[in-house]
Amino acid sequence: MQRHEIRSLADLAGEGTRVLTTLVRDMHSGIAGRVFDAVGPASRPVQVIHDTTAAITYQVVDAAVRGSLRGAGAVAAEAWGNDDPEAVQETVQAHPATSGAIAAVNGIYGDELANRRNGFALTMQIHRHRRPVAMTADAIATAFPAATGRIVVFVHGWCLSELSWWRRPRTGDIHHPYGIRLRTDLGFTPVYLRYNTGLHISQNGQSLADLLNRLQRLWPVEVEEVALVGHSMGGLVARSACHYGLRHRQPWTGNVRHVVCLGSPHLGAELEKGVNVASWALARLPETRGLAYFLNRRSAGVKDLRFGALLDEDWRDCDPDEFLQDRCNEVPFLPDAVHHFVATSAAPRAVGLLVGDSLVRPRSAAGRGRSRHVPFESAHGLTLTGLHHFDLLNHPSIYEKLLEWLGGAIASALSPAPDPPRSEP
Repeated sequence: MQRHEIRSLADLAGEGTRVLTTLVRDMHSGIAGRVFDAVGPASRPVQVIHDTTAAITYQVVDAAVRGSLRGAGAVAAEAWGNDDPEAVQETVQAHPATSGAIAAVNGIYGDELANRRNGFALTMQIHRHRRPVAMTADAIATAFPAATGRIVVFVHGWCLSELSWWRRPRTGDIHHPYGIRLRTDLGFTPVYLRYNTGLHISQNGQSLADLLNRLQRLWPVEVEEVALVGHSMGGLVARSACHYGLRHRQPWTGNVRHVVCLGSPHLGAELEKGVNVASWALARLPETRGLAYFLNRRSAGVKDLRFGALLDEDWRDCDPDEFLQDRCNEVPFLPDAVHHFVATSAAPRAVGLLVGDSLVRPRSAAGRGRSRHVPFESAHGLTLTGLHHFDLLNHPSIYEKLLEWLGGAIASALSPAPDPPRSEP
């Protein structure tokens, strides 16, 4: 590992211990306060001594633990660190489990990692064969030697990476990922992103808009058509990127013909709403206030999933932990693109409407709410039953729809692409 990565790992561990120390301190304070309140005014002198001693103790413990971790990180960095970037790439990229763990940490805590400039904070990048692609004309031409004028961009969901698109179907069948099959069947060149899902969706949307703007300028051939396919949070990031790209008059938006959202919580995710309710309730009691603090440490990105916040205005100047307050603005579709949704439930209709695909309800995925309505047309959607949220990443029924939607009338005129199917991104 590089020296800065070892130090970043120590910093991350120190931040974790700080959260844990704060949790214990607040629970201790809440329980002790309840006891002193029960005893009454006679306990005040003892309470002052207790509170002062406890505060100093926790502060010393926190400083000592974090200081020792920083020191250990510095020593380890000098002893075992390697500043060869290629060595780091070989180590990290060779192990999907490692990149998956980093993606998960970013989903849960990525905004704080970015704020602390921690070395494990992900940035939005194109990945090809498990390696980042530099945004230069030469690097892109090398990464995509058989580039076509049709691009399909895959945007993964929360806590995931681009490797999630290589998920094997639970049916047991061997199906290549959507991107490889679209390359063969329709001549699309697949482009996979990796990004920090702990950042606000609007921040990632703006980053994606800028990235696509640069990608179109640097693409080896003239771009004729762009399709965006997003899973879960990725669909919201794609919609946000379209909004900001159109606002800033970026030319790539004029080439977008399809935006496909696979199980995206356009009206919010029930799990995040449940955590919001739980943390709000726990904060009412001093004994459990520490648990509320712990829950509220989750990232801005996952909090945006509560109601599907796509814009800066949806979260700016607001309390991110307020009780079930939907402040989301409506975001129009691109005028020249067809927007598609895929909704699914893990159970038959009666139960499925309630539980959805275990994370997102069909009504939210289809944008059909009581007070908010995302203007998807039924003819451009697909609703399935018996599938879980992550089945959407690779399923034959969904690919058939992708082929129909993205192919249209010209599918038969396209010849198979020259690249053979590959088993890895």
